[in-house]
Amino acid sequence: MSSTDVRPEAAAEEIDIRRMLARFRRRFRLFAAVAGVVAGAVLGVALIQTPVYTATASLQINTRQAQVVDSRAVLSGLNAETGVVDTEVEVLKSPELAASVVDALNLTADPEFSARLRPPGRMDGVFERLGRKRAAPNAETDLRAERQAVVDAVGRRLSVRRVGLTYSMTVGFTAQDPAKAARVANAFAERYLASQLQAKFEANDQANRFLASRLDDLRGQVEAAEAAVSDYRIANDLLSAQGATLTEQEISAYNQQLAAARTQEAEQEARLRTARAQLASGSTGDDVGEALNSPVIRELRAQRAPISARVADMGGRYGPLHPDLVRARRELADIDAQIEGEIRRLISNLEAQAGVARQRAVSVQTSLGAARDALASNSAASVRLRELEGDAQAARAVYQAFLDRYRQTTAQTGVEQADARIISRASIPAAPSSPKLLLHLLLGLVLGGGAGLAVAIIAENLDAGVGTAEDLERRLGLPALGSIPLAASVAEPADRAVAPIDLVVKRPLSAFAEAFRAMRAAINHSVQGPGGRVVVLTSALPGEGKTTAAIALARVSAQAGLRVLLLDGDLRRRGATRALGLHGGPGLVEALRGEAALEAVLTRDAASGVQILTLSNHAPVGEDLFGSAAMGALIIRLRSSFDLILMDAPPVLAVADGRTLAARADAVILLARWRRTPARAVADAARLLHQSGAALLGVALTQVDVNAQARQGYGDAGFYYGQYRRYYIG
Repeated sequence: MSSTDVRPEAAAEEIDIRRMLARFRRRFRLFAAVAGVVAGAVLGVALIQTPVYTATASLQINTRQAQVVDSRAVLSGLNAETGVVDTEVEVLKSPELAASVVDALNLTADPEFSARLRPPGRMDGVFERLGRKRAAPNAETDLRAERQAVVDAVGRRLSVRRVGLTYSMTVGFTAQDPAKAARVANAFAERYLASQLQAKFEANDQANRFLASRLDDLRGQVEAAEAAVSDYRIANDLLSAQGATLTEQEISAYNQQLAAARTQEAEQEARLRTARAQLASGSTGDDVGEALNSPVIRELRAQRAPISARVADMGGRYGPLHPDLVRARRELADIDAQIEGEIRRLISNLEAQAGVARQRAVSVQTSLGAARDALASNSAASVRLRELEGDAQAARAVYQAFLDRYRQTTAQTGVEQADARIISRASIPAAPSSPKLLLHLLLGLVLGGGAGLAVAIIAENLDAGVGTAEDLERRLGLPALGSIPLAASVAEPADRAVAPIDLVVKRPLSAFAEAFRAMRAAINHSVQGPGGRVVVLTSALPGEGKTTAAIALARVSAQAGLRVLLLDGDLRRRGATRALGLHGGPGLVEALRGEAALEAVLTRDAASGVQILTLSNHAPVGEDLFGSAAMGALIIRLRSSFDLILMDAPPVLAVADGRTLAARADAVILLARWRRTPARAVADAARLLHQSGAALLGVALTQVDVNAQARQGYGDAGFYYGQYRRYYIG
């Protein structure tokens, strides 16, 4: 199995809150230390800071303006839009406004803002050591640079913000003196309003000066244009009244007279033709219009009516020759003659009136023609006159527009209004705004907690060791055989001086001995077959506790009644031989070379009865003894004599002998030190064992601190040690 193989369960891993809490408990001391240091540093910085006070004034952009003068202002008021309010916030932050406040309050003479006037501080010595000594005040000090430094310092103390989406703004200033903070904040608000008024006043004054100078020029242009029109009229005889020339007015009058004359002529002709037509049709003239309207004829007809009635009456009573009848008829004929004569006179009058009307029309027509001839002769001169009049009118219109605007701007002088107002002046703050110990404490706790958590996470991720059986299965995909506790963590106080290999004999019912019984049970269930079982105990790196584990496992197995042989296979370290205090004499190497009989090199462990095949002190390591045929024959012989043959092999990654021995065994147990052996090393060792053809039974963790595992080792049986430790009675 390669180191890159991952079990399906690992790929489908889900978030486990209890595992995360277990990891946090494992790194709690580191977390607490980092968090405490960071929180203490933040709180310490707050404690050494000089208290400062912040005073705040409130301004509001005017959404309604009082119209004292009903005319357009030279500099228009602010439009209370979102962008305008945000722009005014930036105006309040501008260096120009800060400079005006500095000058108004003489802040250049305040040591809080002027570095030149500030007393030497503790950092001056540092500056001197670094070769950056503070500049001492002298006559050549650049006053402008000093003033600019004060302006910058004041600007950094200023805070301006818009209140939500309203038209209100707050102006805050921070200083060591609360009264000074309020004074400067109010000064910013006042200077801001004054700057608005000043801008409007200057714009109005500039407009007045411009309009006044422009009016002088325009007045001269108007006078020149009108003089040109007048001169041209006189030169070309184009005098006029009420906007028209005299010739045009004369023609207009002639046209009216001609129309009236023609109308009168037509009327007289119509009346005459009507009267003639009536007379031609046999009328006596009684029905002629003029006769009907004549008072003389009406009077005569009134006289004729009674005479005509008397003639008719007498004609019926008397004969035609009766004197009264004859006299009456003569009176009637006389009246009729008078009426006829009056009608002839009226007709003659109509003829005379028609003739007069015709002559009048002809006379007016003649005068109109003469006037039109005079007008035609002045047409070219009129075109130029209209051009001059247009120029004069345009010049007067421009002059009048400028004159009206000048009067408006002059009327506005002195009534300018600011576009904002102060709705709340800054008051002297009662409590410092900084440092806020509670806020710094909370900030320190938050930053400390974040830093501690980050360091804990980094440490956890950098921890390459294997901590639980679940890590072996989840991270490496290797079977876990259990955990071998650190003897000191499970031994009674009286037994803590006892060596671990002796503890399994002295306390066979202890948790330490129980771990090896669990390992022996795994071997019994996994390795089947006739004859003795050959099991190799190895590790990835030195110092994993494999020798102690091999001796303890051998002794526990012997206590169970098995015939056990412990073979020391580490030619370089001779770990089992030294641990048991066996020195000198022939051993395994001599037996393989045929220099000594097997029975002669076996040593019996007095404490447990385990047979031990040791290594001599001067065993050479150049030969491949474990891969020889003699080694194979030796293992076959040992199988027939023992139930369990345990081989203490060297580390797999360090020496090839471990892989050679593993290939000859029925099972291989790979040991890894708890939280020390890198997971990559364990994976590489497992890969090499598989490549050698070894039957890897699983991985066992050694030197496990069960007390720490019980607190932090979620995912491992040791996590529940506190619940089952009462079963171990030593």
